[in-house]
Amino acid sequence: MKLFSCLMALLLLLLLQAVPGLGLPKDTLHCLGYHGFCFRSKSCPEPFAAFGTCSWRQKTCCIDTTSNFHTCQDEGGHCVPPEIKCLQEQVGLCPHREWKCCTEL
Repeated sequence: MKLFSCLMALLLLLLLQAVPGLGLPKDTLHCLGYHGFCFRSKSCPEPFAAFGTCSWRQKTCCIDTTSNFHTCQDEGGHCVPPEIKCLQEQVGLCPHREWKCCTEL
């Protein structure tokens, strides 16, 4: 019985490691969803830009500005909720996943 308990604990441990994102804070998952990195400092090193928080607001989410994942404000746009109509949409990341980047409202 003791061997069975040890095997089950080992199986559970392997399962938790195999499933990405299991047990991570919501803000960390949001950051990783935008291909961001979590830094301990409040400011991001170059070429990264701050894009929210990680680890229950204890770390800073930083995204690489040299990649294709530029923030909406870096591209000259404004983040708006989905119910607002844009005259012209633009590529750019917004802090809320369902929001869109608009150049003109």
